[in-house]
Amino acid sequence: MPFTTEQFLRVFEKYNQTIFPMQFVLTLVGIVAVGLAVSRKPFANKIISGLLGFLWLWAGIIYHLIFFTKISPPAYVFGAVFVFQGWLFLYEGVVRNRLSFRASQKFYGFLGAIFITYALVIYPLIGYALGRIFPASPTFGTPCQTTIFTFGLLLWTDKKIPSSLLIVPILWSIVGTSAALSFGIKEDFGLLIAGTIGTASIIWQNLTPKMDKLY
Repeated sequence: MPFTTEQFLRVFEKYNQTIFPMQFVLTLVGIVAVGLAVSRKPFANKIISGLLGFLWLWAGIIYHLIFFTKISPPAYVFGAVFVFQGWLFLYEGVVRNRLSFRASQKFYGFLGAIFITYALVIYPLIGYALGRIFPASPTFGTPCQTTIFTFGLLLWTDKKIPSSLLIVPILWSIVGTSAALSFGIKEDFGLLIAGTIGTASIIWQNLTPKMDKLY
């Protein structure tokens, strides 16, 4: 890694101090997306897709391009890839209306709920327990939590998911886990779990009839 653990955590500190209190808005975006998926309203699918697109655009532009590039030149590539993923959600989910989100009490719904809860609640609690205190800690809206949250919501779908939407989350689940290994960010091991189990589950869902599993 071309930077130290201290430099890595200092990026989060500067990011959180600069955007405050946007952290609450980003968390609210996640909660609203979950609430809409639970509500099953016919208009919810495009809104959820738009909110996911917003989260990926935010992580790409604000976190990667504005802050992370200060210590890591590859962050320019990461930022571009995250922006691309954000536009994919907007195109596939809002423009083409190809995504349909429905919370379920079946296995995949339960698994998705675990990932969503981990991203919104458990991830920051683990960091706090390990001594990472705000503002020098990852907050919701940064890349790893956004990716875990995305896997959770994609498990709450009742239509076949375009394969293109999985490429960037899968790649980031591999790249992002390097932080867990290199800097002791143990909560990022959840990213690897979400990436492996989530990807396998979503692919399996794509290959089998939705109605049998979700309802």
